[in-house]
Amino acid sequence: MKNLWSKADAEAAIAKYAAQGVNRDLALRTYTTRLLGGVPELVLHGGGNTSVKTTMKDTLGDDVEVLCVKGSGWDMGVIEPPGLPAVRLEPLRKLYKLDKLSDEDMVNFQRLNLLDAAAPNPSVETLFHAFLPHKFIDHTHANAVLAVSDQANGEELLREIYNGRCAVVPYVMPGFALAKMASEAQKKMPKAEGLVLHKHGIFTWGDNAEEAYARMIEFVSLAEQRLARNRRNVFAPGALPGKLADVAEVAPVLRGLTAIPVDPVDGVYKRWIFEFRSGPAILNFVNGAEVRRYSQSGVITPDHVIRTKEKPLIVPAPEAGKIAEFAAAVKDALAAYDAEYKAYFGRHNPRAVPKKTMLDTVPRVILVPGLGLFAMGKSSKDAKIAADVADNAVRTITDAEAIGKFESVTEADIFDVEYWSLEQAKLGKDAEKPLARQIALVTGAGSGIGAATAAAFAGQGAEVVVVDRDLALAEAVAKKIGGFAVAADVTKASDVRAAFDKACARYGGVDIVVSNAGAAWQGRIGEVDDKTLRDSFELNFFAHQAVAQNAVRVMKAQATGGCLLFNVSKQAVNPGPDFGPYGLPKATTLFLMRQYAVDYGKDGIRSNGINADRVRTGLLTDDMVKSRSKARGLSEHDYMAGNLLGREVKAADVAQAFVALALANKTTGAISTVDGGNIAAALR
Repeated sequence: MKNLWSKADAEAAIAKYAAQGVNRDLALRTYTTRLLGGVPELVLHGGGNTSVKTTMKDTLGDDVEVLCVKGSGWDMGVIEPPGLPAVRLEPLRKLYKLDKLSDEDMVNFQRLNLLDAAAPNPSVETLFHAFLPHKFIDHTHANAVLAVSDQANGEELLREIYNGRCAVVPYVMPGFALAKMASEAQKKMPKAEGLVLHKHGIFTWGDNAEEAYARMIEFVSLAEQRLARNRRNVFAPGALPGKLADVAEVAPVLRGLTAIPVDPVDGVYKRWIFEFRSGPAILNFVNGAEVRRYSQSGVITPDHVIRTKEKPLIVPAPEAGKIAEFAAAVKDALAAYDAEYKAYFGRHNPRAVPKKTMLDTVPRVILVPGLGLFAMGKSSKDAKIAADVADNAVRTITDAEAIGKFESVTEADIFDVEYWSLEQAKLGKDAEKPLARQIALVTGAGSGIGAATAAAFAGQGAEVVVVDRDLALAEAVAKKIGGFAVAADVTKASDVRAAFDKACARYGGVDIVVSNAGAAWQGRIGEVDDKTLRDSFELNFFAHQAVAQNAVRVMKAQATGGCLLFNVSKQAVNPGPDFGPYGLPKATTLFLMRQYAVDYGKDGIRSNGINADRVRTGLLTDDMVKSRSKARGLSEHDYMAGNLLGREVKAADVAQAFVALALANKTTGAISTVDGGNIAAALR
């Protein structure tokens, strides 16, 4: 483990934060917290904590001794001084004389003693930091320490490694009891430079920020050195099919089967966003003949249970050409997982005070031999966090098995953390946006209506796949909205298939498809050349068919319904002069939309379209606007707003209409007009 301390960087941090009114202690505390949080082998996504004891002024201007400790759920890698709320230290120390203290009373007391009432909740391990005498205290869930600690003889190994420099205590759930136990252990070993909580993590301390940090790096390095000794190869591989199905084929099956039916009659499901991970280390793990032993033994540290549940789901290796058999096997595996989770809850809830309400029984990590692992979350962000935690577990369990046999804390301890209100609070309970947990794919999304539509769907909570012929444009839009860019020429069937496969591999599937890509070929219909007409049909009809076919393929594999949306055009019902090459395929696309509604309604797949007109950033370019307005003797505005409402239609207006149709759960085979009012284009 590399020591990243830099005197120059530390001084720069002091100067930077001094300009914000932050004292030297807190500036250095922020600096080293970020150093620790930036290393995944030490800390992941809101885990770990740090503190410093310092002096600050209260509202009256009096100097007050405070503990600045990481706020609950804050990410150490990007923390700023407000993420280390200041708590009056003396009142915290007085709590030591109590025999017991409930979590609720502890949290309330800590909040009552904040210098800033608007500050975040201090860490659940605040009293651990307060009861120890040291100025700077660091805490991580270092992989190497856990790999050594997560053994039946872990405490013995830790004492051997640290040789009196670190206190070692048995696992106790964080809170008041652990804080007192740690204090007593430190008093028995006053010269100790740190403490390891068995099967949980490591704490180091020092008189200054550099000393505490350097000890953390040194102690983790000592654990790494132990892992490198007397190491054996793991794991012996199990049997795999000769040819495996690919990730893009497997993901929609898994995603559909793990969706929670809320009201399947009305097509309402609580879906999951997926994150796929693979590579040599993960494949070595999931392909192991004993994967059902070591992967089902629990989490590497109890904190991770809120992201991954106690154990992952294991499914059979998917054989190419036998996806139906794979789906049946996954269904059985999920039923068994559901039963096991309910039994786990039933074993431990009777002793819980107060009694708990069971969480959903869906796994958050799925191990697929031959492919890798899929992690799940309510958003792409959450899925990535779960995947990072799962990836971390793979590496730590592998190291543990290389020197012994991985052993987690007890099932009861895991249950207590999974259902601990203070841990669940880290996940947040904010209301989800209308299209949360859904994946939308938009074609022609690099500019104009497509880009506006991609942004609108992202704004409503969807994960968006931005498809465009121009990758640079797609990437620019994706970066802006937090989506995923894919380059594809939708007139090429292979490109369309590849785009959907990439969407499935990236997010797990597709729920909403906006077939938007198009272009306006012109010409008098009796004089237009054959190539112009055929080129227009390729993009304005056959491309829509290719997109819709692939969408249906994925949606049927998911078996949770879906939504097809087509950008048609008023030309389909209200042809304009010299626009036959454009209007003819668009009219055919209107009927294509209705045919999909007829043929796939029984599968819960809705199909609707938008007829828009005079949208400057759509197919109507600036040059076209200028020439048409000039030909009619109108200003550009008067031409663009030449409708019943006298209002210019914008790309965002069309985008919102697509969103509305996506949310219209009982509407299919419908066309919505977005043209400010054009009776000639109204469907009769």
